Amino acid sequence: MLDKIGIAKRIAQEVRNGWYINLGIGIPTLVANYIPDNINVVLQSENGLLGIGPFPSEQNIDADLINAGKQTVTMMPGSALFNSADSFGMIRGGHVDLTILGAMEVSENGDIANWKIPGKMVKGMGGAMDLVASAENIIVAMQHKSRDGQSKLLKNCSLPITGIKCVKKIITDMAVLDVLPEGGFKLLERAPGVTVDEIKAATEGKLVVEGDIPEMVIG
Repeated sequence: MLDKIGIAKRIAQEVRNGWYINLGIGIPTLVANYIPDNINVVLQSENGLLGIGPFPSEQNIDADLINAGKQTVTMMPGSALFNSADSFGMIRGGHVDLTILGAMEVSENGDIANWKIPGKMVKGMGGAMDLVASAENIIVAMQHKSRDGQSKLLKNCSLPITGIKCVKKIITDMAVLDVLPEGGFKLLERAPGVTVDEIKAATEGKLVVEGDIPEMVIG
């Protein structure tokens, strides 16, 4: 099983040189700390920041410099601050190459639910719907199962939907999976110490397993 840092490290392997990337709240924000040194990317936050750096140490925290999740961040040389309306213009204009989001549920068709649990207070939608509607490449970082042991990779989402048929890849504490165009989760890698049978048991939606499934390599 992977912890949150392990998930972030594995997702960092998916980024490519020159990409503009939006990191969602939660596990995705940790990805900024593990991008390989030979990869040059620009991290964007929808509250109006282009050029996010790694999380600050206690010695260099600036309480006025935050991301969309109100977490303190650092800025890389050449970074820019601007109005959130301009930031959403970047997103809606299709200028973000990769969006990494957390999720409460993902369906086998690539639907994502990540903003609301009915009956619980929520501050608002945030930028999630804009991100999933505009991004062509969406990777989800999530736990494979809920706290009570129920699968979060489902045939159909039970929670309010954020986006339809938009998720391309999922990286959980148990596995790396592609969402197939025709529907279903294709198992690509398994977390260290996790068996294919355990992943099958933890996945409610259609799971496609072909050949030997390699174990993830986490740097």
